[in-house]
Amino acid sequence: VLIFVMFFSVIGYGFVERDTESIIIKKINYNGFEFTNQNGFWVTEIDGLQFAFKNNPNEIEKIDSKVKGLENYYEKPLYLFSENRDAEAEIYMNLNSISQRVQKACPTGKKCDGDLPVKTCDNNNFIIIEENETTEIRQDENCVFIKGSKEKLTELSDVFLFKTLNIEQ
Repeated sequence: VLIFVMFFSVIGYGFVERDTESIIIKKINYNGFEFTNQNGFWVTEIDGLQFAFKNNPNEIEKIDSKVKGLENYYEKPLYLFSENRDAEAEIYMNLNSISQRVQKACPTGKKCDGDLPVKTCDNNNFIIIEENETTEIRQDENCVFIKGSKEKLTELSDVFLFKTLNIEQ
């Protein structure tokens, strides 16, 4: 029995394809941006910086909203409040490299856990991600409000990033 198992395992191993060129790399082009699927993220390069998203622009719902461009985040502190860890990670991962820092904060009038600083929209770049029955991305002064169902918040964060990066108009 042992010889039988060894013989067929060697034969089985011989049929296993070990050709690294057979790995399929998924790529898409969208509005002049090339996205490559790497480890479950869609990655594109803009001005020498890499940005990664859970969804590619073809997979997301189109939402009509106006947000400020990426230049508003360069070398400035960014405050972040989120009721969804995945959506928070999506924003952090993409804006941390260009912002002075990304720091969790609590919006004025909201009760937050922990010892978070309370921030307003007056002089601070502030992204507020909340679970809500309505779906919206809205810029109000220096605050961006991303609202939607728990299942949609990561996708909505990608929509916000696509608009901020001028990938989506």
